[in-house]
Amino acid sequence: MSGINGDMAHLSDGLFTTAIAVYALAMVGHTAEYAFGRVGRSAAERAASRQLVGAGGPAVVTPDAPPVAPRPRRRLADRIGRWSVAATVVGAVVHTASILVRAVAVDAVPWSNMYEFASVSGLVAVIAFLGVMWKAPQIRHLGGFILLPVILLMFLAGTVFYSDAQKLVPALQSYWLAIHVFLVSIAEGALLTSAMLTILYLAKSRSDRRLAAGEPARGTLATLAERLPSADTLDKAAYRVVAFSFPLYTVAIICGAIWAEAAWGRYWGWDPKETWAFIVWVVYAGYLHARATAGWKGRSAAWINLAGFTAIIFNFIIVNLVVTGLHSYAGVS
Repeated sequence: MSGINGDMAHLSDGLFTTAIAVYALAMVGHTAEYAFGRVGRSAAERAASRQLVGAGGPAVVTPDAPPVAPRPRRRLADRIGRWSVAATVVGAVVHTASILVRAVAVDAVPWSNMYEFASVSGLVAVIAFLGVMWKAPQIRHLGGFILLPVILLMFLAGTVFYSDAQKLVPALQSYWLAIHVFLVSIAEGALLTSAMLTILYLAKSRSDRRLAAGEPARGTLATLAERLPSADTLDKAAYRVVAFSFPLYTVAIICGAIWAEAAWGRYWGWDPKETWAFIVWVVYAGYLHARATAGWKGRSAAWINLAGFTAIIFNFIIVNLVVTGLHSYAGVS
């Protein structure tokens, strides 16, 4: 670790581990609110009411019924939900500190390898969820669905993808690194949140179709869908995240081409990393186009969104670890 501040590097690793622990605690709280909170239970009661009415029985919940005071455990679940949001914010602050301390340790931007890139992307995913939740508070109880893949990503980053703090290789000693890779990490981290919201949207829309067809709602899918916000809310939230991320990803590709010309003497060489970045861009451009086309809105567009995120995963893991190219320095140590 020549030229590296070892103490700061160890501190960064400790903060990284602490952030995982805090996120895990927040995920448990979000899951508890999802299972027992007012939003989830109200949705479940409405579903039960629809089933009884469809069977000719009395409705459990009616529009004219007087309001019922929340049960004590619902109020407790609401408090747990608020505490979980606070824990998520604390985890994001600790996570940010680990990235900043890593930057001090290497005296460079801390997103030059898979470990650092995954860490930054995970942080952006959490921030993206907090931002979406700020605009749509009704999705607060879905925090566990966002934090779970973030925790898994960070676990892989700290084990399989981990790289010791080290100075940048010559190809990375450019201010374009700070622009290109940072924009990619922001875009892809936010797109993780969009992908999870899209999966929930597909589950909810399928459940809604079954209910509309008069089919009984049962099984894991029905249990999940009962406690979800409306399909429209989930769909709009997923779309807005992509609409935010796509321009950033586009600028990142342009900056990467400029960086490639300075480092390797050509703007574009169809390196495997460049090729898959272009594929990702095309798929998400297709998603946005599908959203603007009447016949492709809803579930069809949602599957395109998931195809784009699948391409991101392939580009991040397979291309970095298996395929040899000019971007091989992004692999593990």
